[in-house]
Amino acid sequence: MNGIILAGGNGTRLYPLTKVTNKHLLPVYNKPMIFYPIEFLKKCGLNNITLVVGKEHAGAFAELLGDGSEYDVNITYKVQEEAKRYLPILCFFS
Repeated sequence: MNGIILAGGNGTRLYPLTKVTNKHLLPVYNKPMIFYPIEFLKKCGLNNITLVVGKEHAGAFAELLGDGSEYDVNITYKVQEEAKRYLPILCFFS
């Protein structure tokens, strides 16, 4: 089975923190927030993870996470051209 993490969006509610980075890359306690859902999916036995990211920060996610092998998961990326609500995300996977 595959897990999906929606990490796109504009982060307008966290502005100005999100002016320079994606909200999922901001630190929460001792690590970037994106690690929490990755760890949760891994604990659930979902080692194939698709990360949906916005084009503005796709490089930052790839630089931090790579292919996921460092975290014992397989990460693939889907890049959104523009921020969308959740329903259009399903078009990526149909």
